[in-house]
Amino acid sequence: MIWDWAFAFEILPLLAQAAVVTIEATVLGFLIAAILGLVLASLRIAVPATAWPISVLVELIRSTPLLIQIFFVYFVFPKWGLVIDAFAAGVIAIGIHYAAYCSEVYRAGFDNIARGQWEASIALNLSSWTTFRDIIIPQAIPPVVPALGNYLVALFKETPLLSAIAVLELMQTAKIIGSQTFRYTEPITLVGAFFLVMSLVSAAGIGALERHLNRRPTR
Repeated sequence: MIWDWAFAFEILPLLAQAAVVTIEATVLGFLIAAILGLVLASLRIAVPATAWPISVLVELIRSTPLLIQIFFVYFVFPKWGLVIDAFAAGVIAIGIHYAAYCSEVYRAGFDNIARGQWEASIALNLSSWTTFRDIIIPQAIPPVVPALGNYLVALFKETPLLSAIAVLELMQTAKIIGSQTFRYTEPITLVGAFFLVMSLVSAAGIGALERHLNRRPTR
């Protein structure tokens, strides 16, 4: 038989456990990407002297493969005395990689804010933090949520790269099952189904968040 339902149901719990690792890596990685990307974009605007160094850093990260960055964090950082376990190293590398993309998304959102609003904030003697928190961010974030959501789904589909440093996520677990049983059809197909379902759920969540933010009145 090409497909064995009994075997598929037998390995399903193992893959479900691995799916938890994949989801954790996705959520933690995206949190790092979203927060660090916002920090980088904000610094480029608030501190003009940092614009050029941050631009170079962003291009450097975006122009090198994520797999190389994962290897760099996991294998090179220990040479500098910073030893990180495989899961943490993978999450950090993914987070930093996508922070570079998110920073450009945030920057586009900030650029769409009319210059007059910045000038009005200065005229009202508002601090930079108050301006960002109460005026700029509430207007800049909702339009860029779809783009951030695309990167969330893309990040989720990049998690199989963590198998290169022996993180037992979905793909690594499927490969181990296949090597032990010499059956790859069921585990690989189920992994594809897991990714499809979770990607659709993520896309639906982003869509719901976008609708919520668009209905929310800005202050």
